[in-house]
Amino acid sequence: MHVVTLAADENLADTSNVLVYSAMAVYALTFLAYTAEWILGSRSKVARTAAALTAERAADAAAVPAQRPSVTVRSRGGTDVLERPQVVTRSSTPARDAVPDGPGAAGGDERGDTYGRIAVSLTVLAFALHLLGVVTRAVAVERGPWGNMYEFSVALGVVAVAGFLGFLLFRVDVRWLGLPLITTVLLDLGLAVTVLYNEQTQLVPALDSMWMWIHVPLAIICGGLFFLGAIASGMFLFRDRYESKLEAGQTPGRFAASVMERLPSALTLDRFGYRINAAVFPVWTFTIIAGAIWAETAWGRYWGWDPKETWAFITWVVYACYLHARATAGWKGRRVAYLAVIGFTCFLVNYFGVNIFFNSLHGYGGV
Repeated sequence: MHVVTLAADENLADTSNVLVYSAMAVYALTFLAYTAEWILGSRSKVARTAAALTAERAADAAAVPAQRPSVTVRSRGGTDVLERPQVVTRSSTPARDAVPDGPGAAGGDERGDTYGRIAVSLTVLAFALHLLGVVTRAVAVERGPWGNMYEFSVALGVVAVAGFLGFLLFRVDVRWLGLPLITTVLLDLGLAVTVLYNEQTQLVPALDSMWMWIHVPLAIICGGLFFLGAIASGMFLFRDRYESKLEAGQTPGRFAASVMERLPSALTLDRFGYRINAAVFPVWTFTIIAGAIWAETAWGRYWGWDPKETWAFITWVVYACYLHARATAGWKGRRVAYLAVIGFTCFLVNYFGVNIFFNSLHGYGGV
């Protein structure tokens, strides 16, 4: 009977692998569809945005009228009143949030929109296969499917794509996020199935705890959503530099303009990344607290400055600085975007670096 159960588990594990590979194949098609949307969509927005940011800068910067306004004296109720005509001024450039958004929003033509809709449909199909692969793995190993780096990586990709589709479901137009997201998810799965894959199903005693169903899933959720915020912040850095060149009257190269005009305005990207990071940060805080409680149960102490604990704390500090800088110091733009990217980089070091290069009590990567 034991042999039959083992064979069934192996079959389910093989089925999970097939589902993950199938998801990768569909993600590859999705990548092509998003690429087609970016390349074959309307390019007319390039001219419109450049005109909106650069046309008539000298005339717009000047006051209208340019000369000193005349003074008119009128008598009202026996009292002389001086009246000056109102001087109307216009900003040399429009507000940045007035710049049209990228794929899936204003400015896309019918052909580009068609490719975008196909890409979203393929994303849903790939996500379904991806999720089934994770669920099947959980049934095969009879525990949470996040006991080693392979399982953690596959689950992290599921959360990132789920977050993307969730925004679309609630009519938040983030289709511009599709291409960089699917590209990185493909890289993540490729690394998982080639370098990180592990057939071991048993957990070490320290991981056999109810906290395995609290601490680790929360870490995966935080990582997947921080990932979306980091993509938005990284894209903001490129888009903001592009808009600054337009405002300075410079003419970016044709390729740069074509790529940058597929992105939302810098302000949109900045707000999107901030809202994600601000929402996830309390969950990350609780994740660290839950890990400390688990550590006391497993090793008899709440905190020991183990490399995993140290880098989790460093990640928390960076994101705390990011939120504090925006809320109190008034930091905006590139400085806080760099902090957001650094924060997610610390998360990756905590995940990959500690498991592979450090001698840690948390070294359960299985690589």
